[in-house]
Amino acid sequence: MWGLMSPKRVVTTMDCPDCGDDRTRVVDTDRNPDTVRRRRECRRCGFRFTTYERPEWGTLQVKKRNGDIEPFDRDKLRAGVERATEKRPVGDEAVTELVDGVAEELRERDTRIVASTLIGDAVSERLQELDGVAYIRFVSVYRAFSDPEEFLRELDAVLDRELNTE
Repeated sequence: MWGLMSPKRVVTTMDCPDCGDDRTRVVDTDRNPDTVRRRRECRRCGFRFTTYERPEWGTLQVKKRNGDIEPFDRDKLRAGVERATEKRPVGDEAVTELVDGVAEELRERDTRIVASTLIGDAVSERLQELDGVAYIRFVSVYRAFSDPEEFLRELDAVLDRELNTE
């Protein structure tokens, strides 16, 4: 075992690289924004060694509005888009293309943690081009419209865009 932390499991014991014994203790800890450096000592042979722990994020992470961080879930994204496009003339291929486009845009970013609002904005932008009604459905939930005036303002903006493109 090497000193890696995952969001679900923290390694608390470490095998000595010299004698292989698992009875080691932490002598010193230094925390940085990206890593945790620990000096350890084997209780059996006295060998001292350093471990570096870092979050193990092989996948994209999403920071929710409430501050929670969870793994990016492509199926959850697709379900939201499918709800918005339900009973609309939007084919399964178009939904797949939209989800693929958003996922690719997120992967191309320099960071492994993205805000949920960034995902919502990317979906909104693509839905707006795909289907006006699906867009309105999505943003009314995503932006949590609190009164009919907000809904009407967004609907007017969609209608204006459609009239200007014809």
